[in-house]
Amino acid sequence: MGLWYTANGFGIALGGLLGYAIGHIRGALPSWKYEFIIIGALCCTWGIVMFIMLPDSPVTAPRLSQHERKMAVERLRENQTGIENKHLKPYQVKEAFVDPKTWIFFLIGAMANTSNGGISNFGTLIIKGFGFSTLVTTLMQIPYGFFIAFSILSCVYLNDYFATRLGKNTRCYFILLYLLPNIAGSFGLRFVPTHQHIARLICYYLTGPYNAAFVLILSLSTGNTAGHTKKVVTNAMLFLGYCVGNIAGPFFYKTEQAPTYMLGIWSMIFTLLCYAVLVVVLRLLLSRENHRRDKKMAEEGKELDLDATAFGDMTDWENPNFRYVY
Repeated sequence: MGLWYTANGFGIALGGLLGYAIGHIRGALPSWKYEFIIIGALCCTWGIVMFIMLPDSPVTAPRLSQHERKMAVERLRENQTGIENKHLKPYQVKEAFVDPKTWIFFLIGAMANTSNGGISNFGTLIIKGFGFSTLVTTLMQIPYGFFIAFSILSCVYLNDYFATRLGKNTRCYFILLYLLPNIAGSFGLRFVPTHQHIARLICYYLTGPYNAAFVLILSLSTGNTAGHTKKVVTNAMLFLGYCVGNIAGPFFYKTEQAPTYMLGIWSMIFTLLCYAVLVVVLRLLLSRENHRRDKKMAEEGKELDLDATAFGDMTDWENPNFRYVY
């Protein structure tokens, strides 16, 4: 998931370079229309490639051997998330909506992306406010994009490294760790004097590691929800929050407050702090539930039997062998 999401960073970097090139087109249309046409055409073309090449499921992937398909399914035994079941199960929909973590994921999506919606839409205007020209501002997005990609790769690698060696859940800790630069950068954009262009540019770049933290949020949503219908609903709620945040974020950036965008920067600070609090709450909730399940199983004299429940379409509430990751 981290490798996939690095495309977000590389897209910003290459998009900055492509935007700079498109900005030099002199034609009948404004340059921004050429950008929509060119990038839109590339996206449509790649969509056709994905439609043809992307397998529907490991079970039916034509480029995997029978042994490789078995391996892909077998790895589900340990995480107990079950295999895909295309039948809609109403009780799982209901369970998703009464599960507190579904709403926590929704709020995390909204809080995280309120700051992202603003900074992604007004980032170039913020940089332009540092005194750079429009085209140079576009180029300034290149190091920002590469920093985002590096943040994501380092975050998922370090999380895996420490989780494997310590044998403990570390995802929420790394989410909080990679939120710190964003919070520091937001405070910098608010309080560093406007004439300190380089310092303010660095503060802007520090808002990039948000993407690394959100990758781990996506992994928490996937890894902590079992039952195909419930997982679909939970992921939908997370991305509903993602959309709500990205819609709301730009409204805090008032034209009359350019180039500092005081209200917009304060909205970033507030939502990022709320984001951090929600992550702590989520970790406490999941940790407490794991301890409760371990205690109940010990009292009943039972042991984990992963084989018995590995491949059924059971929800995380139904499956006594399910343990949350955090």
